[in-house]
Amino acid sequence: MDMRISSMSAHSMGPTAGSVGHMPPPQDEPERLVTVEEFFAGSPDQFGEIHDGVLITAQAQSSVHHNVIRRLEYALEMAIDPDGPCREMHGDTPMRLTDADTADVKRRARFRYPDLLLRDCSNGPYDAQTVASETLLVVEVTSEDTVDTDIGLKRELYAREGIPMYLVVRFDKNWELITEIEEHRIDWSGRRYTSWKTHRDALVLTEPVRLAVIFDDLQSRLPRRR
Repeated sequence: MDMRISSMSAHSMGPTAGSVGHMPPPQDEPERLVTVEEFFAGSPDQFGEIHDGVLITAQAQSSVHHNVIRRLEYALEMAIDPDGPCREMHGDTPMRLTDADTADVKRRARFRYPDLLLRDCSNGPYDAQTVASETLLVVEVTSEDTVDTDIGLKRELYAREGIPMYLVVRFDKNWELITEIEEHRIDWSGRRYTSWKTHRDALVLTEPVRLAVIFDDLQSRLPRRR
């Protein structure tokens, strides 16, 4: 297996974090099927998200979407305790999910590229094969094209992997201002999310990092001067 995909850092793989969304192929285009073996044999920028073996078409995202991801990534990274357990932020990097339950090997592969994730790096470098089991927090910043998937299918998929926390950033009807950030946490089953809290005006976390950041800072064109 070629581990070029699994061993590269968040900033050296594919598009800039958050710059691309993923949509199913148009109805007039044939599906492109990708197996797990083909994915890992390819180059990092050859594929995008894959669901049940089907390659999902990438869509360019807005500058607002991109800025929110950059600001949130910075805020989360700065909140990591340098004297605490090993933690790393990654953006738009591949995460292999549990294969679809089907006998057809061409319809099994499931890969997602979360806008952001925070992982436990105690066991070594980033590996797309195992990162889901190391992820402590996953973030999706919604867009007009991806919101249904972000609040529906992805919530279900990430919960099935047992990822403890899922944040969903929601915007106003013009897709310009953050209205709320939904915080979902894994329930007693370890396979479903429960809606834990809806953050308005500011995102405040006590785990897996201690963080308080106002929405104005997350959507500002330039970072706040300190």
